[in-house]
Amino acid sequence: MRKNKQSSAAIMLRSMMKLIISVTLILGVLIVLAVGHQLLEAVSTTTAHITASLKQTDIDGNDDWEDWRRNNTLDTSASYVMVHNERADAKIKRYLSPNTATILKIKPIKIPLLTHVYYRPKVGFLYHRLVHARGIYYTLWQTMDPQLAVLVRVIEVTAFLLVLTLIITPLYTQRLVKRLTDPLSALSATTQVIASAKEPGAMALPVPAQPSEVTELATNFNELLGMLDERQEQQKLFVMNAAHELRTPIATIRSHAQLIERHGVDHPEIIAKSVRYITEESRQMQQLIEELLQLSRADRLALDLEDLDLSAALTTIIQKVAGTFQQQVITQIPEAIHTQGNQSALEQIVLNLVTNAAKYSPTDSQITIALTVSDQGAPVISVSDQGRGVEAADKAHIFERFYRSDDVRGTVAGTGLGLAIATQLAALTNSRLTVADNHPQGSIFSLHLPPAQTQA
Repeated sequence: MRKNKQSSAAIMLRSMMKLIISVTLILGVLIVLAVGHQLLEAVSTTTAHITASLKQTDIDGNDDWEDWRRNNTLDTSASYVMVHNERADAKIKRYLSPNTATILKIKPIKIPLLTHVYYRPKVGFLYHRLVHARGIYYTLWQTMDPQLAVLVRVIEVTAFLLVLTLIITPLYTQRLVKRLTDPLSALSATTQVIASAKEPGAMALPVPAQPSEVTELATNFNELLGMLDERQEQQKLFVMNAAHELRTPIATIRSHAQLIERHGVDHPEIIAKSVRYITEESRQMQQLIEELLQLSRADRLALDLEDLDLSAALTTIIQKVAGTFQQQVITQIPEAIHTQGNQSALEQIVLNLVTNAAKYSPTDSQITIALTVSDQGAPVISVSDQGRGVEAADKAHIFERFYRSDDVRGTVAGTGLGLAIATQLAALTNSRLTVADNHPQGSIFSLHLPPAQTQA
């Protein structure tokens, strides 16, 4: 449990310490082995030269031995030579350099795995080499004290560097880890404050300059908070608008019901009129509730997109609604245009656009439904009317839920949800809705669909 609760700083510190100690130890061992091998090669080379000199001298008597002793530069305090003459005519069989007899009183011990290396108590390590020429054997024992001194110094320096590394590494690592984790700690603390706030979307995380990953994390989180704040505001506005749209018909129904209750007996002529008002307002409420349900379903809907014969589908949709509207509906639909879409969603979008055009157009005007293909090969369905048009200030908001401009609110029936539903369905089919002015009068609503080869 304790390990699971460790901070990233503690984990990073422990991991870096393990890594640095391991690397330092491995490098130290490799350096010691490399230096030791090099020193051993140097001793081997030195002893090879000495024994080669002995073989060339051909020590076969006292004169040869004394002559070699006078002319060679051998350090007798570090090198010990024994000449063993096994020739039949030899008068003296053995010659020993100074201190050699003392060295050989105790037999040196062979060191495993190291060729020619022996250990002599009270003397130390010796390098042994034996050669022979023409019946004479030359034995050399070379002390390795100078090489061992160098190797010990290398080990001391390596150990010092290891200790220094162990001292410096935690300090440096803590400083590095602090630089990396402090921004995360600050983000975590601020996140806790935001989580406990009543309006978290209105707050923002501090964005550090570095490291870049934390900067991106804070930036993305702030964007998410901004989206959350926007959604909260939209939700508030949605609830407020829904309540406002429902309050008006409810108030009308209630007032006419009270009117019938109070004066229906004495004035029966008001009953029919009030019932008509109640019926109309209840129909408006029913339409509002149905559109709210449609919008709610569209928010959670996942549509299956397939290759769709847009020309045939659009023709079928228009045939279904033919005669529903008082305006003259004109179609311009070329054949064999395909898209990647959904038949049901397309039908609802087109119906909403045509209904919207009819609602804001004179009864004696025309509504044109055209299917074209853009320069990029994408199909476009446009619904053009000859109505009052859309003000420039309203174009940015007409696709929002419940939005209705001031000049039509209360004069034209509607809930302000038709275009919002069409926009949501268009997004689910990888399409988009736009609005433009229709000259000389009216508006053009366009549905831009993906081409047939585009995969959802």
